Amino acid sequence: MISGILNIYKEIGMTSHDVVAGVRRILHEKRVGHAGTLDPAAEGVLPVCVGHATRVVEYLSDSRKIYCADLVLGIETDTYDREGIIQAIGEVRNYSRDELEQAVAKYRGAIMQVPPLYSAIKVAGQPLYKAARAGKGADIELVPRPVEIYESRITLWESPWLRLWVECGKGTYIRSLVYDIGKELGCGAYMQHLVRVQSGGFHIKDAITLSELAARVKEDTLEEVLMHADRAIGTFPAIIVDPRTAEKIRQGRNLPLEEDLPLSQWKVNLNVSTDLPYRRVYTDEGDLLALLEREGQEWHPAKVFI
Repeated sequence: MISGILNIYKEIGMTSHDVVAGVRRILHEKRVGHAGTLDPAAEGVLPVCVGHATRVVEYLSDSRKIYCADLVLGIETDTYDREGIIQAIGEVRNYSRDELEQAVAKYRGAIMQVPPLYSAIKVAGQPLYKAARAGKGADIELVPRPVEIYESRITLWESPWLRLWVECGKGTYIRSLVYDIGKELGCGAYMQHLVRVQSGGFHIKDAITLSELAARVKEDTLEEVLMHADRAIGTFPAIIVDPRTAEKIRQGRNLPLEEDLPLSQWKVNLNVSTDLPYRRVYTDEGDLLALLEREGQEWHPAKVFI
């Protein structure tokens, strides 16, 4: 049975679902899921979980992302990117670096962001982009959502081109960020190109295409690129439990915070904060057993892997 995480390079023109379908076909495995949708016009890192590892998809999706985005100032489109229909054309002044920096800085930190109408967010059970394509976009009220932008910096300015390096949290739409910056500058903007450079612990320099994955399978070297499921949850403190405690966890039983899991056992990765609400659990043979979640004064088995 194949189980693990693949760092796939999603190429331009493919949907994230296309990638999942491709991995299913190549590996002959039904249980495949991706962590964090990339638009067809975007490219870059798309972590894909296979087999038992699909149970950690949500933790990968929660991880920070890093993007490189190319903006074109002076034009707005209905999709906020190059695939859309032009909605407005504005004057691109000879902006100073300070003016650009101020516009970008306004959208750093914890902000409220309005998602694009052409997005996969569901309203009344239907993705927004379907309503937009059906001509019903004017009837939809787009609700701002909280997102976190940890860093955004300008790496290139050659009017009307602006390049941004953005590190952000879950649910952030770079297209909306581009649109907002364009509004702030007063000229409008759309996203010409987007590359996801990193997602959690997965970097673009290590990503492989579907063609390369197929070659790995043919050469019987898949294990060299198939990473263990705990790669997705490696930031959580880890403990090793004895067989008796392991059996309790398999049965789904809660454990006291300190009685069965003494602090003296939390020595697997001391470089992370013990304030985090999760614990990785390994058997005394070194296998990833479960992920515990804190519930009051107990640890609850949120995910059991074996």
